[in-house]
Amino acid sequence: MTNSRLKIFTWHIHGSYLFYLSQGNYDIYIPTKPEKIEGYYGRGETFPFKKNVIEIPAEEVKNQEFDIILYQTNQNYLIDQYEILSAEQRELPKVYIEHDPPRQHPTDTKHAVNDPNVNLVHVTHFNKLMWDCGETPTTVIEHGVTAPDALYTGEKARGIVVINNLPLRGRLLGLDIFLKVREHVPIDLVGMGTGDLGLGEVLHPQLPEFISQYRFFFNPIRYTSLGLAVCEALMQGIPVVGLATTELSAVIDNGHSGFIHTDVNYLIDKMNLLLEDAELARQIGAGGRELAQNRFNIMRFTHEWEQLFKNVAQQSKSPIYIS
Repeated sequence: MTNSRLKIFTWHIHGSYLFYLSQGNYDIYIPTKPEKIEGYYGRGETFPFKKNVIEIPAEEVKNQEFDIILYQTNQNYLIDQYEILSAEQRELPKVYIEHDPPRQHPTDTKHAVNDPNVNLVHVTHFNKLMWDCGETPTTVIEHGVTAPDALYTGEKARGIVVINNLPLRGRLLGLDIFLKVREHVPIDLVGMGTGDLGLGEVLHPQLPEFISQYRFFFNPIRYTSLGLAVCEALMQGIPVVGLATTELSAVIDNGHSGFIHTDVNYLIDKMNLLLEDAELARQIGAGGRELAQNRFNIMRFTHEWEQLFKNVAQQSKSPIYIS
């Protein structure tokens, strides 16, 4: 470990998460390859990364000095590290971010990491609850998002859904629910790969202003972690309507900061209520914004990551637990 800013090596996996993670007081190094395959995209053009996100050609990674290796996928942990890291680098302190709940089986899936010398960070308490993490020390750092310039106006009497590639992702992401709801409620879909179902991609920097005009934000996803798009909508003061499943059931206070339920017909009724009552929508959105400011503020998020990185960088063989 050096005495200067910590040097974190990771792969570019989830652009929006990497953007928020990069708001902390440390430097993040990401590998690049000309073919720009997953994890090797580089900074890209979508997110306004600061100078602390630094690109390194994959073939030069072995020649660099880092303090911590940060894994974000099984591919990173099981394959990538052996292809681009040196043997010495693979012995550095390790952190693994688990972005998703288990897919194979919701309760009986063993995590790919079962190592007391790796610090496993779940992004939701739901993830931690559901994964079988064996002997790996685990903690939770909930999402943090920056406060947007564009706040809720809600003048457009329609709902907005923000999901990438929904036509290809089926029931898991709620394609059938989206199709059912739009038969009863005017809703638009944005994201990469929306096809004929949506309006196409809106880049992340332009997304807050674009969705701020919609009366409510609808999240039809059945099984996920907790989408950053939901946290971002809450932070803008947009009323959120979604399924009372996974972590969202522990986030929304029904009727105060949004509407959640497992009955889609109930949600349809609440969406139509928000369309009819703009003042109620404003009040619900304000409740959601207060929630987001308290729970998902970027200062809390980066402080927890800074503390964890500091602890992990100082460890030798003993794992570090933080509360």
